[in-house]
Amino acid sequence: MSVTIVVLYHSSHGSVAAMAHEIAESIECQGGTALLRTFVAREPHDIVISKDDLIQCDGLAFGTPTRFGMMASQAKAFWETTSDLWLKGQLIDKPACVFSSSSSMHGGNEATLLNLSLPLLHHGMLLMGVPYEVPELLATQTGGTPYGASHVAGAQNSAQLSKDEIKICQSVGQRLVKITRKLQ
Repeated sequence: MSVTIVVLYHSSHGSVAAMAHEIAESIECQGGTALLRTFVAREPHDIVISKDDLIQCDGLAFGTPTRFGMMASQAKAFWETTSDLWLKGQLIDKPACVFSSSSSMHGGNEATLLNLSLPLLHHGMLLMGVPYEVPELLATQTGGTPYGASHVAGAQNSAQLSKDEIKICQSVGQRLVKITRKLQ
């Protein structure tokens, strides 16, 4: 059964983009279709999200960098334009997950993941976290939370995704496909 998942992200220094690509790759490995979308085109291959993308998708993975424990302003500005979708209930019961990156261990990833969840919950989406059956969640020395995948990029935003962070991103994509199929 084919599922289409939008992987929607904003990335300032490349960390969130790397996470989005790991999630998208795991969706594709499960036989799903991953549509990578951004809020602002920064690279020639970037495709900017449309409301139709959200209406037509079967599920959503949504991520931004941490901005003082909140989502990036580009994402907030987009979600503020979706009241028409909310009024029509067009996203109700679609499974979703969230992911984020910060520069330090205590840089606000968990607060940001909760903040990213709010518009999804208002739209009636079914929010998924990372269950503790994912062994990397207990082993990670960097990012990864039960609220969603996360990454610690370092003070210079130069740290690559750790093996544990990659596995957590992959588990998020796999679970999103699995749950989306069950709901169809």
